[in-house]
Amino acid sequence: MTLRFSWLRLTAAACAASAAFAALPAHAGIFDDDQARQAILDLRTKTDSLQNQLSAAQRTINDQSNRLDQQSQQIATLRGQNEDLTNQLATLQKQQKDYYTDLDTRLKKFEPQQQTVDGVTGEVQPGETDAFNAASQQFRNGDFKNAASSFRSFIQKYPDSPYQPTAQYWLGNALYALKDYKGSTATWQNVVSRYPQSPRAPDALMAIANNQLELGQKAAARKTLEQIVAQYSGTDQAQSAQNKLSQIK
Repeated sequence: MTLRFSWLRLTAAACAASAAFAALPAHAGIFDDDQARQAILDLRTKTDSLQNQLSAAQRTINDQSNRLDQQSQQIATLRGQNEDLTNQLATLQKQQKDYYTDLDTRLKKFEPQQQTVDGVTGEVQPGETDAFNAASQQFRNGDFKNAASSFRSFIQKYPDSPYQPTAQYWLGNALYALKDYKGSTATWQNVVSRYPQSPRAPDALMAIANNQLELGQKAAARKTLEQIVAQYSGTDQAQSAQNKLSQIK
C-alpha cells in the first residue's frame, strides 16, 4: 500500500509539473528571457527528477511483485516436498510395523504356546502340532504302520503335551488296524487311566469293549460297557454302551 500511494503521489506531481510547463508560454511575457529560461530549466529538472522517482518506484513495485511470485512458487514447492515426505514417512512406518509383525510371528514359531486340545490345556512346543498332524495324516491315508510309529515317537517326545490323550487314542486305532488287539487295548486303557476327564476316555473304553467282543470276551466286554454307562452317564458313548449291553446274550 505504501509503494502504491507513493507512486500515485509522484504521478500527480509529475502531471502538475507538466501542466505548469505547458502553461508557461502563455505567461512568458511577465519574465525576461533569463528568468524564463531559468524557470524552464528548473521545471525540466523537477520533471526529470519526478520521472526518475516514478521509474524507481515502478521498479520497486515490479521487484516486490517478482519476489512475491518467487515466494509463492517456493511455498508451493515446499508444500509439495512436505506432502512427499509425509507419504514417505507413512510408508516407512507401515513397512516397519509389517516387519515387526512378521518377526513376531516368526519368533512365536520357536516359542511354546498355550493350547487346548480335546479339553486338555497345556503348553505346545515348537513343531509339536506339525508332528501330530503328520501322524494323523498318515493314519487317514491308511498308512497304519508308519502312523503307529509316528504316534509312538510323538508320545515319547512330548510327554506333557495336551495332545497326549488324543495321540494315544489314535495310536490304539492304528494298532487295531494292524490287528495288534492286545497292544491297542493296552494303549486305550492307558488313556482311560491317565486321562479320565478327556473326551477320548469314553471313546477308548468303547473301543476296548469292541475289541473284547471281537475276541469273544463277552464278560469282559459287558464289564467295560457298564463302566461307560456308570462313569460317563448322559453322553453319547453311554447311550451306545447301553444299546450294546442289550444286544449281548
